[in-house]
Amino acid sequence: MKKTIFALLAGATLSASFLATSVTAEAATLIHAGRLIDGTSNNPQQNVTIRIDGNEIVAIERGFSQASEGDTVVDMRHATVMPGFIDMHTHITSQLEPGSYMHRFTLNEADIAYRGQHFANITLQAGFTTVRDLGDSFGVSIALRNAINNGLVDGPRIFTSGKSLATTGGHADPTNGYRRGLVDTPSPADGVLNGPYEARQAVRARYQEGANVIKLTATGGVLSLADSGDNPQFMDDELAAIVAAARDYGMKVAVHAHGKDGMVRAIKAGVDSIEHGTYMDDEVFALMKEYGTYYVPTITAGKSVAERAEIEGYFPAQVRPKARAIGPLIQNTFSRAYAAGVKIAFGTDASVYDHGENAREFVYMVEAGMPPIEAIRSATYHASILLGQADRLGTIEVGKLADIVAVEGNPLDNIALLHDIHFVMKDGIIYKQP
Repeated sequence: MKKTIFALLAGATLSASFLATSVTAEAATLIHAGRLIDGTSNNPQQNVTIRIDGNEIVAIERGFSQASEGDTVVDMRHATVMPGFIDMHTHITSQLEPGSYMHRFTLNEADIAYRGQHFANITLQAGFTTVRDLGDSFGVSIALRNAINNGLVDGPRIFTSGKSLATTGGHADPTNGYRRGLVDTPSPADGVLNGPYEARQAVRARYQEGANVIKLTATGGVLSLADSGDNPQFMDDELAAIVAAARDYGMKVAVHAHGKDGMVRAIKAGVDSIEHGTYMDDEVFALMKEYGTYYVPTITAGKSVAERAEIEGYFPAQVRPKARAIGPLIQNTFSRAYAAGVKIAFGTDASVYDHGENAREFVYMVEAGMPPIEAIRSATYHASILLGQADRLGTIEVGKLADIVAVEGNPLDNIALLHDIHFVMKDGIIYKQP
């Protein structure tokens, strides 16, 4: 008799447990969106429900759907709901600030890692659920990506290049400005290469370290300790070797470039994006359209360095004139590129300005002639295409990951509202809400 009772109780417990598990598994999150910019078109939808199961969008329903028992309802009826933003040009583990040129002598790997985690959380809270990191130190962005993916720390989804590639003395040569004998001669393992054989070696080293994308500096740069900000710095055979090796490993190639000659060489080599692009002209625009190359403008970085160049002592003497000359030009370049029909993906060069202010780029893009809806799509739909993640990210559609942000009011009437994101969901998890 006792065995029978115990068997019945055990069966009842198991049944209750099974029912509880079933209810939990079927519970959904419902977002009631008063206005939905889904990233797929220029036409917002009104009064819809986004149904989320786990980390995936499973339905988009007209009207405000009734919740079932156990469902979570997020009331965004007075808000504009959008896909999580994607910033295609960041340096998530560093930030320019007074004295930052000394960081390479004063900061250890652990210091950079903790700073990176802090900057990553700020970026996520600003509504950027995915970033592409284009150059770090010590491979910290790779470790940070892994920690975020494993749920150890909060931050955006990171796709990273690890160390940027440069030629000797080039924009990303980490030994620029050092006296002889202070450091060893950098190698392809350090991201510095000369010739096509070392170019292949450098790409393979990044793959070995776990990078997602290849970043190279095809011209001089503003912030490096070198005189030129726009001279070409890679030969055609080096560029061809980098692109071919990257393709073998399924990696896209992003190219820092200010000067025309470096851009022309890189575009003809088959790279995927030009970053900054300060001295683009009609010939470059035509080439980009012919080769399908994306432009990532980074207007915010240009404006920021120009502003900071006026602060006495902020930049070294070699950097200051470049910041004054190149920084103010990028917004006008963007305006002409947009008018010419070049494909544009959102990117800011976060770290050159303070992390978390990424939405400044939207305002500058609209000032330069891009309609607000297209600026938003540059940071969602177009960014996901350039990232190679359009099957998972960039739009609010059935089957996509639940990366969703919201803002009070209508950013199509006032793009500056995107400075104040008040709801952030990444991968189905809510990280910020009113």
